[in-house]
Amino acid sequence: MTSTDSAAAEKPAKAPAKDPWDLPDVSGLVVGVLGGTGPQGKGLAYRLARAGQKVIIGSRAAERAQAAAEELGHGIEGADNAECARRSDIVIVAVPWEGHGKTLESLRAELAGKLVVDCVNPLGFDKKGAYALKPEEGSAAEQAAALLPDSRVTAAFHHLSAVLLQDPGIEEIDTDVMVLGEERADVEIVQALAGRIPGMRGIFAGRLRGAHQVESLVANLISVNRRYKAHAGLRITDV
Repeated sequence: MTSTDSAAAEKPAKAPAKDPWDLPDVSGLVVGVLGGTGPQGKGLAYRLARAGQKVIIGSRAAERAQAAAEELGHGIEGADNAECARRSDIVIVAVPWEGHGKTLESLRAELAGKLVVDCVNPLGFDKKGAYALKPEEGSAAEQAAALLPDSRVTAAFHHLSAVLLQDPGIEEIDTDVMVLGEERADVEIVQALAGRIPGMRGIFAGRLRGAHQVESLVANLISVNRRYKAHAGLRITDV
């Protein structure tokens, strides 16, 4: 046997590729929803809590959050935004775009070390309908990453109908959730969280630099929904 043959023989076998559907168990994690008294945040809080997740709703006023939590039930708690962030393992940002930057900047300390999931869509509206805005940082998610250097920022849950999320008569939400982020482990946690909701899948859709396209697509979905009087979501085929 030559030295080359010997080196080849000693080379360790390549590890098999990780199954992309082998996702972590997130059932024990506490999920906070900033902006949880708004339609999108309220709907996500309801669906996750209904699926068995521990959920805390955050609002600028604790009283508003507590009232919304009592209305939704399923063990949801309400607190001001700072307490919500401190007590949560995963924090979903569902605040209005207009207050996105200021809200996150004010919670930088409370969100340090947390997994942050930004689902905010920067949109404008005029007589022609909804249109996408492009933040200076590139997207709402990239703005969040810039403002929260000590947090692990991902982007997800952009294309969900608040009407369907809040409807207690609907058992399953028939949609996929595109998840973007820099670290595979963080993305997989968010994918697994989305998968807790019956009918929903979390799909990896790239790094944060691609978040603008995902956020912008909501303007198109609004046009679809207005024309067809629907609550359209998205399905990714062949995965």
